[in-house]
Amino acid sequence: MSNVSGIIKSIQDIMRKDVGVDGDAQRISQLVWMFFLKILDDREAELELLDDNDAFQSPLPEKLRWRNWAKDPEGITGDELAKFINNELFPTLKEKLDVQGLNKDQALVITYVFEDAYNYMKSGTLMRQVINKICEINFNNSSDKHTFGSIYEQILKDLQSAGNAGEFYTPRAITRFIVNRVDPKLNEKVFDPACGTGGFLTCTIDHKREHYVKSSANEKKLYSTILGVEKKSMPHMLCVTNLMLHGIDTPTQIRHGNTLARPYKDYGENDRVPVIITNPPFGGMEEDGIENNFPKSLRTRETADLFMALIIKLLKKGGRAAVVLPDGFLFGEGMKTRLKQTLLEECNLHTIVRLPKGVFNPYTGIKTNILFFTKGTQTKHIWFYEHPYPEGVVSYNKTKPMRFEEFETECQWWGKEENGFKKRKQTKQAWKVNIDEIIERNYNLDINNPHMCEQVNHDPEELLAKYNQQQADIQVLRDQLKGILADALKSKEANA
Repeated sequence: MSNVSGIIKSIQDIMRKDVGVDGDAQRISQLVWMFFLKILDDREAELELLDDNDAFQSPLPEKLRWRNWAKDPEGITGDELAKFINNELFPTLKEKLDVQGLNKDQALVITYVFEDAYNYMKSGTLMRQVINKICEINFNNSSDKHTFGSIYEQILKDLQSAGNAGEFYTPRAITRFIVNRVDPKLNEKVFDPACGTGGFLTCTIDHKREHYVKSSANEKKLYSTILGVEKKSMPHMLCVTNLMLHGIDTPTQIRHGNTLARPYKDYGENDRVPVIITNPPFGGMEEDGIENNFPKSLRTRETADLFMALIIKLLKKGGRAAVVLPDGFLFGEGMKTRLKQTLLEECNLHTIVRLPKGVFNPYTGIKTNILFFTKGTQTKHIWFYEHPYPEGVVSYNKTKPMRFEEFETECQWWGKEENGFKKRKQTKQAWKVNIDEIIERNYNLDINNPHMCEQVNHDPEELLAKYNQQQADIQVLRDQLKGILADALKSKEANA
């Protein structure tokens, strides 16, 4: 097929002419649901060819299948197309599919994908032009099989001007490194509680296929081990579409919702999983009331902290996790101190990889870390590894992002958890800190590389992040003091 970036740009240019589409976010949302229906139809065409008994049945009414209203370049257009999409296609996909019949799982996936989707375009003529462009891609063509990977990356790049894309985007180099180090086995369920567009999950699928899938039975087992939840509709749709292109035709295990909305105490043994890998949203605040789902000692409105508390609970004994978190988690106090204490007492936080600034450019310049831990034994010491920039690189950017090959040194240094990482050695990038020192530091994990001269950080964004964290910690102390004084006054009045 032709240049993917060129096709996306052409589609975006067409959409910009439409008076109903306002801004990049709406243009991308419009593009995603159209791609979903095209990909679904291409996959159904492949399944029909594989079905010897001609028994395949689509969950969509025949009139609403892509091939019957979109495929013909000379098909319906103008007002007729606009009315069809607004009055027939969307109402049916949102609320009228048969979710109780033979194809209930497929119907449910489509319903979940479209429950918060919208058709922003007003011009049926321009919609026809966009549809014809999309029809140039055949997702069943062997040379185009992985086209969506390029499209997906292009969409994510475009999202940088459409809002907080960093909330659901993790650089591919990091997802590959994390999955490579955690090494989820074939039978192990892998859960991402804030899965975004599915980067960790699709990387897990690729990893399991490369290392553990040896038969069709293994492939079926793989499907049942990929679990995720995503709160926002557009990344959820991208995630479902991406999993379909990775061979999971009915990804019902990717829920559209907020993992934090379920009360902490309601999660039981049946909810625990052996592997959790995630990049929870950080820097944001949860909606009012969500924090009340958690015990008093863990209550906060900061999203990443709530996810971290839940991740510790949801891991099985012996379960492994890798979580991307900002520097603020390492040095934060108040609730963060209690959370870090819980982490170190219930889990073996064996490794913290400190990533350089700019990994998440252009979304945020805040420095981030990857925490690797295993539940069931207390932490005795933590290995820190400071990931350096490649030679000649001073920062990452959109055109020169981080590459997986940069982690080769970490992979060679890593060793095996089964023997306590005995072969690890201290280097210019790696150092070990005993738990006693960490306790003395009041669980402050923001520990600088002792092999490097300490430098004063004057980065405005990082200084502001530290200031905001300090203010939040002060507010927590104020609230605690108010509570103590209020209780004392009540006691005094009761005894008067």
